[in-house]
Amino acid sequence: MLNADALSQLRQLKTDIEANKVVYPGTVKATSGRFGFVALDDGRDLYLPQEQMQRVLPGDRIEVIEHEGEKGKTYAEVDRLLDSPLKTFVGRYQVRGKGHFVAPETPGLNHWLFIPPKERAGAEPGDFIYCRISRHPVKDGKGQASVLRVLGKPNQPGIERAFTLAQFDLNEDWPEEARKELDALGEKQIQAQAEKRADRTAEPFVTIDSPSTQDMDDALCAVPNATGWTLSVAIADPTALLQVNGPVEREARNRATAIYFPGEPRPMLHEAVSTQLCSLVPDTQRLAVVCDIQVNNDGSLGDFSLQEAVIRSHGKLSYDLVDGVIAGRSDDEIKALPDNIVASLDQMHQAASALRRWREENALLNTDRPEFRLRLDENRRIRLIEPAEQNEAHRLVEECMVAANRCAARALAENCPAGLFITHPGLRDDRVDNIRELLKRHAPELADVDPTTPEGFRRVMLETGEMDADVPVKAIVTRQLARAELAFSAAPHQGMGLPAYTTFTSPLRKYADFQVHRLLRAALWEGQESALTEQQLAELQDAQINARKAANSLEQWLKCQYAPQLGKEAQSGTISRVTSSGFYVRLDTNGIEGFVSTKDMEGKYSFDPVTLSLSGPNDRTFLLDQSVRVALAGVDKERRQILFTLVEDAPSAGDEVAKDATA
Repeated sequence: MLNADALSQLRQLKTDIEANKVVYPGTVKATSGRFGFVALDDGRDLYLPQEQMQRVLPGDRIEVIEHEGEKGKTYAEVDRLLDSPLKTFVGRYQVRGKGHFVAPETPGLNHWLFIPPKERAGAEPGDFIYCRISRHPVKDGKGQASVLRVLGKPNQPGIERAFTLAQFDLNEDWPEEARKELDALGEKQIQAQAEKRADRTAEPFVTIDSPSTQDMDDALCAVPNATGWTLSVAIADPTALLQVNGPVEREARNRATAIYFPGEPRPMLHEAVSTQLCSLVPDTQRLAVVCDIQVNNDGSLGDFSLQEAVIRSHGKLSYDLVDGVIAGRSDDEIKALPDNIVASLDQMHQAASALRRWREENALLNTDRPEFRLRLDENRRIRLIEPAEQNEAHRLVEECMVAANRCAARALAENCPAGLFITHPGLRDDRVDNIRELLKRHAPELADVDPTTPEGFRRVMLETGEMDADVPVKAIVTRQLARAELAFSAAPHQGMGLPAYTTFTSPLRKYADFQVHRLLRAALWEGQESALTEQQLAELQDAQINARKAANSLEQWLKCQYAPQLGKEAQSGTISRVTSSGFYVRLDTNGIEGFVSTKDMEGKYSFDPVTLSLSGPNDRTFLLDQSVRVALAGVDKERRQILFTLVEDAPSAGDEVAKDATA
């Protein structure tokens, strides 16, 4: 037995060791394997072996001790947990012997967690479940979880949507206090507001949208004048009915945006507002903010005004119908349209054509990429994927919305100390050197252009579009653009080639647009100041990104289920992305993307980060926008990835004519 002195010495030794050890703070980065890394705050990445990864969760903030292992390879040992942001996750309920576990389906969380008997919520083996971390594994690698909700069986209709909502922590239900506010709203409130507004119900406003759309944000009309046209864009005005920062608005801000999941969208505003009281439904008085814009003959914007008004949509017209009017078709549905509506549509088309010409000459246009619509069956699985073609009516509406949004940006810049703008810096900071090298190698006439400036970026995007080069320069540039961001101050939107931009034309679907309405009301009319805080702005952007990831995740899951229907026949596709380990191919017929691995091809391939290309034996090269033929190789169900195999040799880079890249 140790005496008191010996125990004291041991305690002192332990204290000295603790005091003298060197620890490094960092964030856990998970991988698809059992190991991981910790991204240290000093910029280094340290290897986390499997036994250490068992003690942490993806995203954990930890302190580690650096050790030197075999052959001089360093690794990290977890010393202390600082913070663990992962609170909830989704997974499958599994039983092994007498043990009940959850097998997480959260990327990077690659070990099962034990579920104690009292925390199982009636789940059965194989069920998808939504769980909470109840015991962090940092002490001994043995984490525990509690079942918050059983989502359903793997073959249950709609389980994919329910799972995705839980995976991305997206609520379906509205808070009770929000329901109380909604219950108090009705046509009486609309009528009371309408009496204080300009009456523009006689003007031939029409909505142009898909037949299935119920949340109609905008209505349009146009008349000619001496120097061009007066384009009137009426935008639904939910801010007039809802309490400033009230329960409904707070929930809308949390949701950030409507998510158009296949088959069943998740609205940003409750249907009572978005599809009923505020939707610009035909033949009904509705509150709106009307932007009257002088569109000059050359497509430039003149003076504009914003007005609180009450309007009445004179018809909900489909894109196909309006395209028919523009094309001069004379079918019965078009003949039935009132003359004043047809005349307004004609003027709208002329104004929109002028606006588009101006943007082609003075700004930047996104190249249309083929889009596809998923049709679901009774089990909410994909029945059919069909093209969603963009016609002249789509372009008409787009130009009218862009014009109105440009005016809203000007109004914010001139009247609001802190507005809400959408900015776009152009290239990603970490890709600028690669783009400079790309221009030097393959577009020497642009080698001296600074692509980080608005003028230089626009020139690069315009001149590379039709460039005859041995690599698709524009496609390479567009794959390395930064993400657009929300900001309180006006700044260039380089992706659109505009000095300032915002959006206010979708207040029923996007909270940022709703907030712009709040700001304009406070600045131009009567309204309570309601600027967002820095934290709220950051949370709004994070929520938008989360919503986009959720929509993409669900769509990819459904496509993985549908992929076996492709069979083994060869299909034509286009290379959409290239990595060091292979490339993604987007099928021309239905837009499904799958991965072709270099492991399945003979020889070694090298990746060029400048041209985003793969080069292999016999001058075989794979480039962005290159046409290839592939066949289904299988589906990685765990990673929800479709796998293709190359059917025939790809054309060489010199023989392939690069297609226009999509922005």
